[in-house]
Amino acid sequence: MKATFELTPELYRAIKVEAARTDRSVKDIVEEALERWLEAAEDAEDIAESKLALEEYERDGGAVEAGEFFAKLAAETKETYGSGAS
Repeated sequence: MKATFELTPELYRAIKVEAARTDRSVKDIVEEALERWLEAAEDAEDIAESKLALEEYERDGGAVEAGEFFAKLAAETKETYGSGAS
């Protein structure tokens, strides 16, 4: 799929230099950067959700086994978001 982006001349020049330095295309450099950014964003979201789940567990006094708590949380997530949720 094609996409058009407005970049500063400095950023585009830096991307072109990196592409030439690594013998890759500008497209490959930008695609890799976007993939890494998305992965980092997903990782940050997963970490934040894990922290919230742990806080909830601790707030509830840890009255249930951690495995049972997280299984319940996974079931709630699946019910809310469907079977595609991880």
